[in-house]
Order: sequence, then C-alpha cells, then structure tokens
Amino acid sequence: MNSKVMIYGGYGGIGAATARLLLARGQAVHLVGRDQVRLLAVAEELQCTYTVGDVLTDVDLFTQAVKDANADLAGLAYAIGSIQLKPFTRLLADDCVKDFRLNALCAALAVQAALPALKKSPLASVVLFSSVAALQGFAMHTSIGMAKAAVNGLVLSLAAELAPKIRVNAIAPSLTRTPLASQLLSNEATATAIAAMHPLPRIGEADDVAQMAAFLLSADASWITGQVLSVDGGRSTLRVKG
Repeated sequence: MNSKVMIYGGYGGIGAATARLLLARGQAVHLVGRDQVRLLAVAEELQCTYTVGDVLTDVDLFTQAVKDANADLAGLAYAIGSIQLKPFTRLLADDCVKDFRLNALCAALAVQAALPALKKSPLASVVLFSSVAALQGFAMHTSIGMAKAAVNGLVLSLAAELAPKIRVNAIAPSLTRTPLASQLLSNEATATAIAAMHPLPRIGEADDVAQMAAFLLSADASWITGQVLSVDGGRSTLRVKG
C-alpha cells in the first residue's frame, strides 16, 4: 500500500478500534501514542508502524510521526482526549490550559504537520473528536466543554480552508466504555444511572464510535465535510420521558 491513515491515540479504546476496522478494510495505518508498552502491543498485534511520543511534551512528535509513517496520508484521526470533571469554583487556569492544549491545540498541530502528506492523496480525510459536553451543558464540565467546543470551531475553520482537497469532520460521543472512562464506569450503579440518561439507554462502546470514524475516513463519506456528528445514543438532542 502507498498510503496510510495516521491515528493519534492509537492504543486507546477508540483509536485501536478504528485501526482494526481500517485494517480489515485494507487500509494501512500508522499509530501514535505516549505509552510505549501499550502502543507496541497494539502495533505488534496489527502489524503496523508506530511512533512513540507525548503530544504535550515532545515538540518534534508531529513531524517525527509523519517521517515514521513514510507514506502519503489518506487520513488522520486525532483520538486523544481527556475527562476532567471539577466544580467551577475549584477549576484552575492550568486545568483549562492543559485540556485546551491536549484536545484542540495539539489536534491542530497534528494536522498542520501532516498537511504535505495529506495533500498527496486524492481526497484525504481528517477526523477529530469533540464531545456531547460541547453540545449540551453538564455540571463540572467547564474545562472539557470549552476545550471540545474549540475542536468544533477548529473543524469548521479547517474544513473551509482545506476544501476541496481535504475533508475535516469531528465525532461528538457521549460517555463511551474505554480505558479513559474506566474510573467513571467502575461503579455499576453509576454506569446504569448514566446509561439511563440516554434515549438509547446504554453506555457507548468503542466500536460505536470507531464505525463512524472509519466511515468518515473512507471514500464513502466523500461529500461530507465541516460536520460535528454525534454518536451519543441521542443524548445531545433528545430527552427521555419521565
């Protein structure tokens, strides 16, 4: 194959699930992540190339990842995020800055570094990750809500600037059963209560979101750009009875 899809957060629940789907469909992938042990385990399982590094601290990571991929890029998925829940009165400036950098700024830097390789593909696709918290207000979500709303703005700006050569979209999941959310979902009663808040009353699975990511990264979505698509069991737009 002469093209790859680069997946930041490639060993995470959604990132790894997306990689597996793409590989099953014949698309090569290149994984990026900060935990060498976990990243290597997924890369060896999938027999794919990878780059180890932390988007927050490794200043050369974005350019190095493109070099390591050593291919034209058919797409890029930035599947890195955070779940920081704090009352507004306890929120520090550093909390907000870290969430903004991790979720929005580093996503922009990843795309910027990959642009030359993306432009070599006939119609490349970028998939970023927003959140239901950027579409509906939740208590204790101030920092992450602001950061994910910035992702929505980034999608609109990049989609306009990079059209028609590169499509840019985002997925806005509700709470999904991944390692990142494991603490929130460790209590079964809490998980059941959160599931009941959704019109489709269950917690999302990584594959629910990965299916949308794989679709947006494929030619099947060739007329979709500038969109923030919810995969959230209806939580952002519907209300359950009662």
